[in-house]
Amino acid sequence: MRTFNKSIIAVSVAAAVLSAAPAFATNGYFSHGYSTKEKGLAGAGAAYSQDALANATNPAGMVFVGDRMDVGLQLFSPSPRSYTVSGAPSGFPGTFGLAPESVDSENDYFLIPSFGYNMALDAVSSVGISVYGNGGMNTKYEPTAANGNMGVFGAGTAGVNLAQLFTNATYARKLNDQHAVGASLIFAYQKFAASGLASFAGFSSDPNNLTGNRNSYSSGFGFKLGYQGEVATGVRVGASYQSKMSMSEFDEYKGLFAEGGDFDIPSTYTVGVSFDVPNSGKVVVDVQKINYTDVASVSNPFMNMLTGCTPGAPATGAGCLGGANGGGFGWEDMTIVKLGYQWNTGDTDWRVGISKGKQPIPDSEVMFNILAPAVIETHFTFGMTRKMDNNQEFNFAAMYAPGNDVSGPNPMEAPGQQTIKLEMSQLDFQAGWAWKY
Repeated sequence: MRTFNKSIIAVSVAAAVLSAAPAFATNGYFSHGYSTKEKGLAGAGAAYSQDALANATNPAGMVFVGDRMDVGLQLFSPSPRSYTVSGAPSGFPGTFGLAPESVDSENDYFLIPSFGYNMALDAVSSVGISVYGNGGMNTKYEPTAANGNMGVFGAGTAGVNLAQLFTNATYARKLNDQHAVGASLIFAYQKFAASGLASFAGFSSDPNNLTGNRNSYSSGFGFKLGYQGEVATGVRVGASYQSKMSMSEFDEYKGLFAEGGDFDIPSTYTVGVSFDVPNSGKVVVDVQKINYTDVASVSNPFMNMLTGCTPGAPATGAGCLGGANGGGFGWEDMTIVKLGYQWNTGDTDWRVGISKGKQPIPDSEVMFNILAPAVIETHFTFGMTRKMDNNQEFNFAAMYAPGNDVSGPNPMEAPGQQTIKLEMSQLDFQAGWAWKY
């Protein structure tokens, strides 16, 4: 395949990733995995890299995968994702009750492409590039008869749409035949829109830039560092660190997100190990930490809006929406354990996996997280690779995340008056094709 054609594929995939509006509410809003092969292993791959999207997990592994290009297409269904309100509004002055009802979000299916290319420079080094949707969130709750056709927050159709495009350029180098290090420069591009939040205008430091505006865009840079090596016969270890990425502000939503529209991307750590087992098998284990508390707009408690803000037009105080310590979604850090097993039968590799992590939403933070019900904790995965000839292969992965929920009080109602429950389950299918050179 000519270099020109490879470039056309890369640019086309980059545009498609962002336009696809990914809804990766899997581990918070991070995907459970990136490449098709890793997704079959529940996302594990820090110690064992297999394709040209390996740099999304550990850039050091790219020097072991050879010259290849991988293209994938994912069908993702986070359905249902819903909220249920129990208990009637009190009607007391100063309260904000929600209609007692259960509502499912619209938009149940998403197509998300991915791309990776790796090239050996010599016997000990390689360069690679990958393009993928790192994460996102999408909800859309239409008005219902139960809420008087006013919407969940009394201001029409409510929801958010967050999409993130990552372009990851990597250099990896072997220290010797068994050990390697790698580094990636990462460019991130985000888009965001929110609707149906006008009822919170009195708590916003900039109500004109709170809700219902056009898509807002943000960009920034970060880096990822990694190590991977064989420490004993059949035993490999790996570790990687991705920096916090300081992104430009979402100007059209600087009255929603803390610190004037700031929505940075949190840092992550991953460590992993892989073990060869008899009869062409391999066990892989990763532990990943996602530091959502790096980002004020994600981790600040919703209660900041109620305790650190004087309502007005605009509201004043550090705790106001958009303020220096503005109320947010209250997310906690996540630690995820990923376990996978891969084995070979002739021309086919088979994969299964499971991952487990505590979802990031405390029960005290359910009110605002109606917009972002990222409550998934467990993923079951299956995958396979079929060798088509000496230079091409077909890859497939499937994921099922069983339903999970979190319940807590409406903080804007009288104590014990209303309970809000958030729920979600997921299905995910990804197919990919790879060329080796």
